[in-house]
Amino acid sequence: MAPEERTAAQQIYDGPPLPEDITGKELAADVRAQLKSLPEKLAQRVARHLAAAGALIDDEPEIAYQHTLAARSRAPRLAVVREAAGESAYAAGRYAEALAELRAAKRMNGATAYLPIMADCHRALGNAKRAIELAKSPSVAKFAAEAKAEMTIVEAGARRDLGQLDAALRTLELSPINSKSRESWVVRLRYAYADTLEAAGRERDALSWFHRTNAIDADEVTDAADRAEALEKRLPD
Repeated sequence: MAPEERTAAQQIYDGPPLPEDITGKELAADVRAQLKSLPEKLAQRVARHLAAAGALIDDEPEIAYQHTLAARSRAPRLAVVREAAGESAYAAGRYAEALAELRAAKRMNGATAYLPIMADCHRALGNAKRAIELAKSPSVAKFAAEAKAEMTIVEAGARRDLGQLDAALRTLELSPINSKSRESWVVRLRYAYADTLEAAGRERDALSWFHRTNAIDADEVTDAADRAEALEKRLPD
């Protein structure tokens, strides 16, 4: 192995600097439990990298991903580590890497919770048909409402990618877009429906649904209010 290759590998192994206030105890108990199979010092180092990744994933996803690569270099056979690497790669827009890591995690623990992200990775990589196939997996029917909504949004987006606007609308219409819940997943479903209506040229229907989205979007998860305002200016009285 060439010196420069060893250096690159060592840089990945070392990872970004660890903040002094990150101890690893920030991780959920079930995650810490999965690290107990490692020697104590190794487990602590992996835990700190995973905790740092969790703290950074929203604002600095690329650095979070580098932390998970450092953890993976030390513990590649732990599903929780591969899952973290997949999720941070996804957040950083590294869709091929995310797909590979989540596939590895799924092989290790058989979990199906990764399917919505995996489907969205396929979509981002231009494989909309594979995304739809994953959306039709039997396990999706057993998902909790939030995960099921995420998969619905991905499937509808994949159908739009294929030019199947009517099928995308039907996919969303079969979801609980009329739910009285104000959870963020309902907000996102309604927004996806409004956006697809506009793409289909049904602007007045889209306006109505952007308003319905905004009505429950107290946390401003979407820009539904702005989208509604833009439509109102464009539509004749």
